[in-house]
Amino acid sequence: MYQQFFGLERHPFSMTPDPAVLFLTEQHREALAGLTYAILGRKGFVVLTGDAGTGKTTLLTRVLQYLPAQRIRSSVILNSTLSPAEFLEMAMLDFGIADIPQSKAQRIFKLQQFLLSGYAAGQISALVVDEAHKLSPEVLEEIRLLGNFENAKDKLIQILLVGQNELTDVLNRDDLRQFKQRVAVRLRLEALSKEDVAQYIQHRWTKAGGRRPSPFPPDVVERIDELARGIPRTINVICDNVLMLAFAKSQSTVTLEHLREAARDLDLTEPKPQPKVVEAPVEDPVAVELPPAPIAVARFRTLERYGGDPESRPSLWSRWVGKLGLA
Repeated sequence: MYQQFFGLERHPFSMTPDPAVLFLTEQHREALAGLTYAILGRKGFVVLTGDAGTGKTTLLTRVLQYLPAQRIRSSVILNSTLSPAEFLEMAMLDFGIADIPQSKAQRIFKLQQFLLSGYAAGQISALVVDEAHKLSPEVLEEIRLLGNFENAKDKLIQILLVGQNELTDVLNRDDLRQFKQRVAVRLRLEALSKEDVAQYIQHRWTKAGGRRPSPFPPDVVERIDELARGIPRTINVICDNVLMLAFAKSQSTVTLEHLREAARDLDLTEPKPQPKVVEAPVEDPVAVELPPAPIAVARFRTLERYGGDPESRPSLWSRWVGKLGLA
């Protein structure tokens, strides 16, 4: 509605997971590289977690879109509230398997033949489960058993579980320890940093065809960050609403008043300040001399190689970004 007023070619803050406007922070690049590596490397089980609205589905769509189409056959399950029988049927349907038998034994046999034929043709079969934190223990057991499709060299099916942070707690349960042992790659998305929020808004504006300067001044961007708490989906909702308000008032720049009005309409509240933790003084501390640990040697070698704080060294997946051509 306001696109023409602001000189845009498309909606800048759409809620759909559009990979064409994916904003790649360092952590998103690492997750992109990790997912790509796990699928092409036939690693079996992969887990991607993150808070609601951090861009997991958009990132996943980007991965599936940019992998070589002639090599990848994917089945994507978006509704995780299924029974084990429904889950297996849905997975087969989305793989494009026709005439699904009623018998579970025949279904498993048919799926196995599908995976074997794909492997023989050099194709990779990937099963993607979104909202995986909602999976029941029975369905998770069904998924674990699907991971047994393998030969002496490779996994015949690559299984990606994508879910909110609760998925980590689910997989840490004692009755799912066998499942957890099979996870080859774990990845996580966090909320955007303050600097990332400003770049994210500018990125979406530019991708929408915005040739004029962004209508979001720094003070407004700072307040958006505080209200959205670094969650891209919430940023999109706020920005869409404030642009609508600015358009309604024929104003080409977003103001704090627009933002306050949008926040009221969206029922957004300020984050509560975290209470300060005051540590009690320890009386008569006793120094304990510990033997040198292997981790200390590893840390020294890391510092020697990269220099500075070990937290600043390149991670495994960030070093894969260039190798996979994802930068």
